[in-house]
Amino acid sequence: MAIIRKARKEDVAEVYELMKGLAVFEKYINSFNITPEIVLEKGLDTDEPLFYCLVAEVDGKIAGMLVYYYLMYTAQNKPAIYMKELYVDEAYRGQSLGTKLMAALKEEAKAQGCTQIKWTVADWNEAGKKFYKGIGAEENTEWLNYEINL
Repeated sequence: MAIIRKARKEDVAEVYELMKGLAVFEKYINSFNITPEIVLEKGLDTDEPLFYCLVAEVDGKIAGMLVYYYLMYTAQNKPAIYMKELYVDEAYRGQSLGTKLMAALKEEAKAQGCTQIKWTVADWNEAGKKFYKGIGAEENTEWLNYEINL
């Protein structure tokens, strides 16, 4: 049975390993500069976190994570949530952990008065696109992503 909850500081090592697993999966491991200390200092052990994290715990092990942050200023004058990372360890896939994490994020968004949850998915990630459509998400084709790398 999976428990979905907010990450705690004692989860740092397992959350970090999932973040690293996502970096491998999404092919940016060579530029991955996150450390367990950064996860702790920037999110799990501060009164002013730069990110928040939900975890899926199965039999005492952190099997999945969802990292998000708030977009406080929007045109609707209500906050939105930006989901930065959703990742389930390969050994735990097929147990609806991603769906449960997304449902928990939706509840968090409602509790905080958010009007929207936003995220991006890699164009090549067919399984991810299928998953998101399966939970009722719609692709936004009106906007293109741009970035400046420094």
